[in-house]
This record gives sequence, C-alpha cells and structure tokens, in this order.
Amino acid sequence: MEWVDIGVNLTDKAFDSDRDAVLERARQAGVSQQLLTMTSLEQAEHLLALCADHPEHLFTTAGVHPHEARHWTADSSRQLLELSQQPAVRAIGECGLDYNRDFSPRPDQLRALEEQLAIAVETRLPVFLHEREASDTLINVLRDYRDQLSGAVVHCFTADRKALYAYLDLDLHIGITGWICDERRGTDLQILARDIPDNRLLLETDAPWLLPRTLDPKPKNRRNEPAFLPEVAQMVASCRQQPLDQLSQHTSENARRLFRLPAPRQ
Repeated sequence: MEWVDIGVNLTDKAFDSDRDAVLERARQAGVSQQLLTMTSLEQAEHLLALCADHPEHLFTTAGVHPHEARHWTADSSRQLLELSQQPAVRAIGECGLDYNRDFSPRPDQLRALEEQLAIAVETRLPVFLHEREASDTLINVLRDYRDQLSGAVVHCFTADRKALYAYLDLDLHIGITGWICDERRGTDLQILARDIPDNRLLLETDAPWLLPRTLDPKPKNRRNEPAFLPEVAQMVASCRQQPLDQLSQHTSENARRLFRLPAPRQ
C-alpha cells in the first residue's frame, strides 16, 4: 500500500537535525509523496530547494497562513503570483481564517485570504485552506469563488457536522490528521469521518505536530513525522469500516487528482 501525505511542515526546525532520515523513514512506511506546507513567503527558498532534491516525491504549497496575514502587502501578492509559476508549487496556501487565536486582526485575515483566492483563480491552482472557529465566515467567502476555483481542501478538519456538510456542499476535499487518533478531542471527528465521500477524503500528518496518540511506542522526542501517516490511516479506516487498501487507493488517487501529482516511479 502507498500513501500521500498532503500536509507536512518539513522546513520546521524540528527536522533540522535529521531531515533526510525523516524522508527515508517515510519512504519505508509507504508514503510515496508529500505536499509540503508553506505558511510564509520567507519559507519559499527552502521549500523549493527540498522539492528540487526530490522532484517526484516532494511538492509544495505557496501562500501565507492567517497567523501571518498582518504582514500581507501588495508585494506579497506579486511574490505569490511569481511563486505559483514554479513547477513544484501545486496549491495556493496555507491560507484561510483562524478566529481561535487571532494572531492577525480579522480584517487582515480576510484581505489576505481573498487576495490568495484570487491568485488561485488566476493560476488555476487548488487551495490549501486553514480554518479554526471560522467556518461560517470561510464558507461565505468561498461561495463567491468556488465556481472559479479548480479545487480546494480544508486541511486538518476538526470542525462540526454543520461545517463538514457545508464544505462538502461546496465540493471541497477534507484533510484528516492524527487529531482523529485523540481519545480526548477526536471522538466527534471519528464519527464524522464516516460521512466523507471516498472521492473527497485526503490524509495528512501536519508533522511535526499532531502526533497520533494511538501510536505505540511513541518517539521519545514526541515529534510527528510523515512515516506515521499509516497510523492515521488505520484509525480512519476503522472509523469508516473500510478496508485499509481501499482507503490507500482512494486517498492517493484523490491527492494526485487534486494537486496534479505525477505517479511516482518505484
């Protein structure tokens, strides 16, 4: 079985000491491809270099996280448009709204989101979305763009049934992380996972964060990494009462279709 991890923060300093080993462990675990997550434009050079070193296996998003939206300028839009032309860039994002932490003022978040959605429309790239406690607002914004977007995924979905069904009504993909493995916070998601259509489901680790709590033994450093994606998949398959090999096929095909990834050579 193979897996595609659609959300990895591989430039995080947690990976500085053993990034190559992390990639090798992912390969051995059956993770054939990864979509790396950009949260600020300052990461672009590092991300593109990693993708250049592994052109069939690593790809990246390009965008500005809502936490960084206060720094968004007209020049950010120009830089992002230029970045979007790089072959390794397969989505615009991570962009969206975070009303849980509000690290950036909400008007700034909305402005940065809408300008990034406009770039996604212009470039025909899908959108990699972040949302925390802002589903109603995000859904209202997306309705104005959805018919023009090539596609979108709500990354690391943790919201409620109402939000899930609204996202699905907009024909969005849903990304599931190790949150579903958390017996304290993930029980609602375990139930909702059954309702996601096969062709809308994507899997991700969001590494180095969200280490699956079901993992045994856990790494001493408590760091998540792409090699642990099969642990997330196991829980998702269990919740959906779905054979693991079927989940592997659907989610890998979905990722390749949405992000236009090539089939990796063995």
